[in-house]
Amino acid sequence: MNLMNLFEDIYPEFTARIRLAPSPQLANTIIEETRGGASPADVFWAVDAGSLDVVANADATSTLPKEVVNTVPKTFHPNNQWVGIAGRARSIPYNTERFSEADIPTDIFAFPRAERFTGVMGWAPTYEAFQAFVTAMRVLNGEQKTKQWLRGMLDQEPTEYPDEFLVSNAVADGEIDAGFANHYYALRVKAARPKAPIELAFTKNDAGALINVAGAEVIRGTRKKALAVAFIRHLLSVEAQEYFTTRAFDYPMIPGVPPVGGLPRINELNPPNIDLMKLSDLQPTLALMREVGVL
Repeated sequence: MNLMNLFEDIYPEFTARIRLAPSPQLANTIIEETRGGASPADVFWAVDAGSLDVVANADATSTLPKEVVNTVPKTFHPNNQWVGIAGRARSIPYNTERFSEADIPTDIFAFPRAERFTGVMGWAPTYEAFQAFVTAMRVLNGEQKTKQWLRGMLDQEPTEYPDEFLVSNAVADGEIDAGFANHYYALRVKAARPKAPIELAFTKNDAGALINVAGAEVIRGTRKKALAVAFIRHLLSVEAQEYFTTRAFDYPMIPGVPPVGGLPRINELNPPNIDLMKLSDLQPTLALMREVGVL
């Protein structure tokens, strides 16, 4: 039984009508619908903070009550227009038969310079999570340094994949030795193949250590605002948070629910100090990636 089925069983008045699409596409649709009068959507549930903030910046959301969001660290509900419900950390999945944890740099800018990574890395530059990571690098370090990193990585001749689950699978298969991916993909590989030779390493205090979130917001103009707010409140309940951590291997957003799979807790990682709302500024990142030849 999935989470929506569970909610429908608990609350007879709740029926989930789900529209699935990439988060940026849904964000644009909601904005257009809201500007045209009203969106049929009550809640926008997105896989990244940037898409959530695009909708909020378009004045298409309602402020969430403090009692709903206050259990979540402020970083993950910066203006109360949206709130994180599941965290995802950038990571370096690596094949344990090729590398040890000590071989993996804790500085994201070391990867283009290290000869041992030539021809053995994988990435997914068309994937939303990777583009959010590059956006974070651009915000933190500027366009010039980001271009240098991308060009340096191109010189390392990484193998390109359409998504980061495939990157992580390729690491486990020995097709590549390491890659760039959100943390939970490696855990999903290990859940399916417990003996797979894959582990995770993390960089420190740079874009490679970004913690992004899937999150939710209430759409302005909904006729079911109370139910929409209650839905988001329940996404932040212990039961739902345990579901996200044990089924999807996400990071929990509330205290008292530990991560699974031997992951360090969020407060044990060293993410960069970045305003997640700035991740919504994606177009300059795409232009930069095209200029360099990554896209």
